[in-house]
Amino acid sequence: MARKLHYFNVNGLGEPIRYMLHYAGQKFEDVQYDVKKWPIPHVKDFLPYGQLPLYEEGGKTLNQSLAIARYIASQVNLLPADAWEQAQIDAVALNIYDYWSKVVIYIKESDPVKKAAYKKEILEEFINFYFSRFEKELKKNNGFFGNKLTWVDFVLVGIVEATNLFLGIDVQKQFPTVQTLVTKVRSLPGVKEYVAKRTPYQV
Repeated sequence: MARKLHYFNVNGLGEPIRYMLHYAGQKFEDVQYDVKKWPIPHVKDFLPYGQLPLYEEGGKTLNQSLAIARYIASQVNLLPADAWEQAQIDAVALNIYDYWSKVVIYIKESDPVKKAAYKKEILEEFINFYFSRFEKELKKNNGFFGNKLTWVDFVLVGIVEATNLFLGIDVQKQFPTVQTLVTKVRSLPGVKEYVAKRTPYQV
């Protein structure tokens, strides 16, 4: 079955999906668009809501990164069987995206003074607020968010890497259990080989 993932040539919201597909050994076409040239009119017009990522499978399309990640997880044994556990994992993903929304404001800001102020707020407030809680959850659950590897672990790793790319830091170094999870995910079969051969991302 033909699979295709459309996203930018950075990690961001698309990288957890790439990681899961590679981990599962699913062949797919990784269509990447230059983030520096966005918006690209003919691509934006092709997208259901004008946003990336977009996933195609068997002639069907799905937008929204969390919906894509959760669907793939359901196909490759990365989704808990229990409904309550699924809801807990969903909540973690939304908490991660709450954090990421703060970084997106910084990324999109063009005024240098405001941009510097946003970055300071992220570094001095938001990272500690959110990542201290991620760290606590991981410690409580055997180093994962759900006691074993699930799709939301990939989501956090992707957001960690995107944070590092856009802010020029190594956020995981302040949080050892997060650091361990990043190392585990990046060392998984399929993911490890993908990371080794991918072109370094730049912004």
